Amino acid sequence: MPAVWLWLLIVMNLLWAGTVSMYKYLGAYPAATIATVRYGLAAICLVGLWPWLPGKGPRGKDIIRALVMGVIVFSISPHLQIAAVQRGQAGDTSLLIALEPLIVAVGAALLLHEKIARRRWWGFGLGILGMTLISQIWRDDVQALKGLLANLIFVSSFVCEAAFSIMGKPMLERVSPLKLVAVGLLGGTVANVASLAVSGQTIPTMPVTAWLTLVYLALICTAFGYALWYFAIERAPVSLAALTVFVQPVAGLLLAVLWLREDLHWGQFWGGVVIIAGLIIGLRSEPARKVASQPANTIEPCIGKS
Repeated sequence: MPAVWLWLLIVMNLLWAGTVSMYKYLGAYPAATIATVRYGLAAICLVGLWPWLPGKGPRGKDIIRALVMGVIVFSISPHLQIAAVQRGQAGDTSLLIALEPLIVAVGAALLLHEKIARRRWWGFGLGILGMTLISQIWRDDVQALKGLLANLIFVSSFVCEAAFSIMGKPMLERVSPLKLVAVGLLGGTVANVASLAVSGQTIPTMPVTAWLTLVYLALICTAFGYALWYFAIERAPVSLAALTVFVQPVAGLLLAVLWLREDLHWGQFWGGVVIIAGLIIGLRSEPARKVASQPANTIEPCIGKS
């Protein structure tokens, strides 16, 4: 991956890091409302710009795949995430995002047949260790059990998030990233509106700050962010792009402390340190393999384009 895409993903993950705290801030509103407004606004934005979006849109079976992917990623996943955040601490759930790269990488290895470099496995392993420190699973009290339940719900959403890369990457050979995200958002929005109707809920009156928060989540974190992710994994393995997600846990924890005034505990501190170490190790380039010298009278075969 060219360095510019790696840095763009790191910056985007810093912006995504605020999502958990924003969900906590919007905790007075049902998950169906938040998901419907966020992804509905993003869908309106991209579908409205459809004639000016570059590249081809999904066709045939790709349309069905994109719609199904949208339901999983933009409806089921946010419902799980919002429910988990509203039950637990934003700081803990922010740090649990460290598990998402592992789930995405394993899915890429099993379904996309990507080879995962040894350094990345070390990075993923440190991410899991950091998650263990954050969750403080050695505690034996009711609050810890409640927090563990919220954490398990949150982690289950990562399986849904992984579908965005696993289902989407094969289609990028035929479909524009922007148009693929647009169709996925359309499928997710239809599912969210249906969920809202079935539950008998309506979009309540919200203050300007809540609407501004949802607009930020829709335009920056969704329409722009998810399209950027597709542009990046067009050029790099999913497992490498997934490692940049390790930026989110530490940034999300800091935001939870500074914005929501949540208390820190030592598990979060040491978990954050371990996660940063995993990010540094996992994102380092693999050392170039030494090419054995050949006798002068042999001809090296030409491989690839000249």
